[in-house]
Amino acid sequence: MRKAMVLTAAALAVAGAVPAVAMTSDGAEPAGWQPKARNIVYLQGDGMGAAQREFIRLATVGRAGDLAMNRLPVTGLVHTDPADRNELVTDSAAAATALATGHKTVNGAVGQDPQGRRLLTVLEQAKRAGKSTGLVTTAQITGASPAAFASHVPSRDLQSDIAKQYLTESRPEVLLGGGEDWWLPKGEPGAWPDKPGEESRGTHGNLIEQAQRSGYTYVRNASELAATHAPRLLGLFANEDMVDYGPDGKGAYQPKVPLPVMAKKALDTLSANPRGFFLFLEEEGIDGMSHENNAHGVLDAGRALDATVAEVLRFTRSHPDTLVVIGGDHETGGLAIENADGPPKGDEDGPFPVPGTNLSLVVDWTTGDHSGVPTPVTATGPGSDRLDGTIDNTGVYRAMVAAARLD
Repeated sequence: MRKAMVLTAAALAVAGAVPAVAMTSDGAEPAGWQPKARNIVYLQGDGMGAAQREFIRLATVGRAGDLAMNRLPVTGLVHTDPADRNELVTDSAAAATALATGHKTVNGAVGQDPQGRRLLTVLEQAKRAGKSTGLVTTAQITGASPAAFASHVPSRDLQSDIAKQYLTESRPEVLLGGGEDWWLPKGEPGAWPDKPGEESRGTHGNLIEQAQRSGYTYVRNASELAATHAPRLLGLFANEDMVDYGPDGKGAYQPKVPLPVMAKKALDTLSANPRGFFLFLEEEGIDGMSHENNAHGVLDAGRALDATVAEVLRFTRSHPDTLVVIGGDHETGGLAIENADGPPKGDEDGPFPVPGTNLSLVVDWTTGDHSGVPTPVTATGPGSDRLDGTIDNTGVYRAMVAAARLD
């Protein structure tokens, strides 16, 4: 009779790269076994539906090329509707909560179910497993999407409460983005000047000083971020979002610290933990510019997101035990791609030349709000096959948790 099983790959298991695997005496892996993801990187193009993704492709690399985010081996489609009696179309809070916790909720709720009960997030599960964690965004770091991964409040508007929970409860090692106004009390302007109608509005005192007392190194700009090698980082690079939103010709995508730069620093910092990490990366500009029906702004934000994807994929070459997931929480703007057959009409933006051709396209909009269409997801790394096909947004959470054995 064969010997039952022998352990192999023990050294790798100790290092955390893959779990020790029981193999049969002839060297075959057990049926259904998959390698373990030590690291998880979830990249979100907020508001990025299939049309935004294809517009970015056509207008940047042409129809003969492709984006880095499209070259991943696994492709799926994600339903985005919330568990809301009054609304069929999700907001960012409900969508991010589903992605972060595997449970649907009502619009506006962050990290809570429709009855107000707290939901455990993938970031919190990673923390319990001894992993490092991080939130990085060109939005406010206390905005609905990052907040759903590391806080629990009944309303996305409670951003100072969210910041307080970051410091006292979830404690991500890396917090990089905008939203300085929520970390300081009224009357303390901070490092970033307020525009008309803006002011500091924190409700828990000076949270930046509280963060520093609790072990965070605070950085205010790109040069300070580049210079630090601290293991715990808080970077606030705008008083609100890092993008100046506005209609075509008025809004500008000019974050003071580019998303790829923030992403690289986060990867360098978090990867020092031999047990691995969970990292949330978000390009908010796609959503904000789609709300403004600003196709040029969407294109600039899309370029930045794809450059960030390329940065993450460079990291995975030396860290193949990393699950990478790229998705959108919902679609914004009801965007359509059309032939450029004359001057733009109505809500059209363009024309945009298509590289490698003599063709141009225009972009048309049907709304300034979210739409209910499903969003594409692409993935690579251990456990990425769970994202193949058409799934619910709660399935993205389940794929990440299963890949890293966090359940």
